[in-house]
Amino acid sequence: MDSNNMNKKQTGTTTMGIICKDGLLLAADNKATAGNLIVNKETIKIYKVLDNMAMTIAGTVGDAQAVVRLLKAEMKLYEYNQPKASVKAATTLLANLLRSSYKSYMPEMVQLILGGYDFRGPQLFSIDIAGGVSEENKYTFSGSGSLIAVGVLEGDYKENMSIEEGVALAKKALTAARERDVFSGGAGFDILKITKGKTEWMKI
Repeated sequence: MDSNNMNKKQTGTTTMGIICKDGLLLAADNKATAGNLIVNKETIKIYKVLDNMAMTIAGTVGDAQAVVRLLKAEMKLYEYNQPKASVKAATTLLANLLRSSYKSYMPEMVQLILGGYDFRGPQLFSIDIAGGVSEENKYTFSGSGSLIAVGVLEGDYKENMSIEEGVALAKKALTAARERDVFSGGAGFDILKITKGKTEWMKI
C-alpha cells in the first residue's frame, strides 16, 4: 500500500440493514483504519438523512461523509416541495449522484445502505459505487466483515421478526464479524431503529 493510501481513513467495516415487521434497523461497528493502523475506535458509520431515514457508510471516510452531506442538503430542499419525502426518492437521488461522479472518472469510493420508513412501510436499499441500486426485502450488508456477518444473517433471519429480535440478530452478526475480520470492531456497535414516526439510537 502506498503512502497516499496509508493516509486515507477507511471504514473497512461491517454494516447492515434488517427489515422487521414493525420497522427496520441499521447497524454498524465503530472501527476506522488507515492501512494497518487503527485510527479511530468510535467512528460513526450511520447518519440520519431525514427524520424517517438514514444511511450507513463503508469505504473511504472523506468520500462517504461528503456524500452524506450532499444527500442531506438535497433532501432538505426536496422536502420543501414534497413534504412526505419517500425513501425511494432519496435512493434515486443518491444513485444519480454516485453515477455522475463515477462517469466523471472521479468515483466516490463508497458502499452505502439507505433505509427508512415511509407510506410504503419499511424500505431498505443497497447502493454501489457506480450508482447501482438493489431493493432489499429482508436484509443487506456491506464492508470487509460482511462475508462473515452474512452467514449469521442467512442462518438466523426470520420473516416478520420483531425489531428487538432484529437488534439481537444484528448484534450477533456484528460480533461474528469483529471476531474474524481485522478491519471490523472498535469501541462497540451503533444501531438505529426506525419505526413509524420514530427513530431510536442504541449503543452496544
